[in-house]
Amino acid sequence: MLNEMMHRPVVMKELVDYMRSAQLPFEGKLDEIEKYANERGIPVIPHETAKFIDFFCATIQPKDILEIGTAIGFSASLMARHLQADGHLTTIDRYELMYERAKENFKKIGLSDRITLIEGDANDVLPTLEGSYDLIFMDSAKAKYIEFYPECMRLLKMGGVLIIDDVFQGGTILDDEADIPKRVRKIHRKLNELLDTVLSDQTHRSCLVPLGDGLLMVRKEAEV
Repeated sequence: MLNEMMHRPVVMKELVDYMRSAQLPFEGKLDEIEKYANERGIPVIPHETAKFIDFFCATIQPKDILEIGTAIGFSASLMARHLQADGHLTTIDRYELMYERAKENFKKIGLSDRITLIEGDANDVLPTLEGSYDLIFMDSAKAKYIEFYPECMRLLKMGGVLIIDDVFQGGTILDDEADIPKRVRKIHRKLNELLDTVLSDQTHRSCLVPLGDGLLMVRKEAEV
């Protein structure tokens, strides 16, 4: 599972290189996890995105976080560091190879008691969840984002924020579908549907952030 989009940034290369080199590395075990993933092409968020999410979580200090797509636990570990004293993070993944590594990393970093890893398909898991989350981070199957979106908004507390990763597809999101390779046309179509749905919705506040392969952020401002 190579992180193809790591090498297709949507910002000019010189600025991407600067953001990845000028911003300080993370400390200790978190830095080790990031380097391990990058050296092996494991799909984790790139450094510039990680620094943004780190800053954002430190600012809002969430109590409850939901993550869809654990990989080896880098982003979950990053966000969990900023939980309130009684806070908790729940993360979902269906790939055994990934979530077993994530469990090991949570243990190494000392976060096992603050993170619950649900093994399964988000399609099945999301409808079973209750409660309200301050922050939801979605970084999973891109073609499923539009299906997961209503459940995410249901689970967000009022004023909570949903962050959706990798919405630009290496800058090809605006290309005509006929010019998109057949193997990724469904992703292209579903991501465009997601963007059209979210950006035209005046019920909630949303914005696009051109970091990594693009972030779509939504703040819940009405009950759904």
